[in-house]
Amino acid sequence: MALKNSNPTTTQSWKELTNHFKDIQNINIKDLSKEEHRKEDFSIEFGDLLVDFSKNRITKKTIHLLVELAKEVGLKEAIESQFTGDKINVTEDRAVMHTALRSTSDVPVLVEGKNIKPQIQTALRKIKSFSNKVISGKWKGYTGKSITDIVNIGIGGSDLGPDMIVESLQFYKNQLTTHFVSNIDGDHVSEIIKKLNPETTLFVIVSKTFTTQETITNAETLKNWFLKSATIFDIPKHFVAVSSNLQAVDNFGIDKSNVFPMWDWVGGRFSLWSAVGLSISLSVGFNNYKALLEGAEEMDIHYRNEDFDKNIPVILALISIWYNNFYLAETEAVLPYSQYLKKLPDYLQQAIMESNGKGVDRNGDKVDYQTGTIVWGSTGTNMQHAFMQLVHQGTKLIPADFIGYKQSLYGLTDHHKKLMANYYGQMEALAFGKSKEEVHLELKFSGDEAKINQLLPFKVFEGNRPSNAILFDKLTPRSLGKLVALYEHKIYTQGILWNIYSFDQFGVELGKELAKNLLNKQ
Repeated sequence: MALKNSNPTTTQSWKELTNHFKDIQNINIKDLSKEEHRKEDFSIEFGDLLVDFSKNRITKKTIHLLVELAKEVGLKEAIESQFTGDKINVTEDRAVMHTALRSTSDVPVLVEGKNIKPQIQTALRKIKSFSNKVISGKWKGYTGKSITDIVNIGIGGSDLGPDMIVESLQFYKNQLTTHFVSNIDGDHVSEIIKKLNPETTLFVIVSKTFTTQETITNAETLKNWFLKSATIFDIPKHFVAVSSNLQAVDNFGIDKSNVFPMWDWVGGRFSLWSAVGLSISLSVGFNNYKALLEGAEEMDIHYRNEDFDKNIPVILALISIWYNNFYLAETEAVLPYSQYLKKLPDYLQQAIMESNGKGVDRNGDKVDYQTGTIVWGSTGTNMQHAFMQLVHQGTKLIPADFIGYKQSLYGLTDHHKKLMANYYGQMEALAFGKSKEEVHLELKFSGDEAKINQLLPFKVFEGNRPSNAILFDKLTPRSLGKLVALYEHKIYTQGILWNIYSFDQFGVELGKELAKNLLNKQ
């Protein structure tokens, strides 16, 4: 079934939203917060997750009209199209089935008439068996020693996803040390090599085509380094591949039993749920990797079945569209209050900006409205001492997602209380600010009365700056899976509403082609 194809700005709902925006664009979050049951009416609870979107410049009518827009452009049907294997990646003639990778239901999912569930289960069993061998020490290197280090060689989706998850789940890590090589900058791979012992290192080369310039260059460099102390017959003990190009893998010297599959119906930036996540399974163990998938599946079921006004990814997508297309806010910040999630903003930059950074619609016509938002961020409380000045008092409107956890993993309660006080304090400061009167009183009581007139304008916070609170009980593999899937579904929802294709990325090709031409001329 083809995706419905309609310019959102020509819909009845968009016209109504435009009129509604004119009516309430100067509304103040401080006034809205005085409404009875404001927090309850603008929060969604889903198991161990609470999303509070009450600190936004929205009313019940705003949400109602945004939901009507989602219905009018056929979001419900589009969600079903994804989950049932329709070729929604139209420009590349592919289905988009990362949700099938984490599905535990027995319901068949057909791609080109063939049920893909059995091959997914086979791949998972292979990941489990391989991970267990390496982690237990049964898998030996060429001198009979067990593996101590894993090196993931990939770029883009073959690097950012696994790297982010491994970093985020450091608390659950086993004895293996995991490294990631991505950049074609030779200094990157050279620094990693300094940390390795060829006898105890396992290399995981992740490339669907096995021709990606950065990945193959780095793989060849590591192979040459390895062969300084080993022979070509030792390669099968130390190199495995995640690829669909069996011939190229074989030519490299990797045993075909050590090749894990990649499928056309999984896009790179949504591939950590597949064998691309092998380094995650090696780093934290298969059971934790499976829990990551199960958390994502929970969010999948919620997204597919829940009414839009109670649907977390849909609501967050609609709010983002409200700011992007009506307030013309071009960026949004993702601010995790956990040092473990320091790589999440980088990961989401690829996921969101590569997906929705499109200037033509599904007809191939140039769009005359804003699409993909610019995403950036860092961890709390580090960023409070850095860029938050601009978010609080700058001239730009920057909606922000604050991601927090009720419990810390190591249980340092004093630290965690202070962290969460900052988490809530930042959102309050953004929403409610500090008035001239409050600053006046503060300066008076602090003995700075003489400086009141001079300092007053600099210390006023306008407030009325929006944020969402995304709060989990605890950072676990399962809750992390839920979080990542939440953003994946937000991406797709926005793509449907903007009438663009979210699953191709032709925009990354031209620079690569020109680089290749320049290389050939040298």
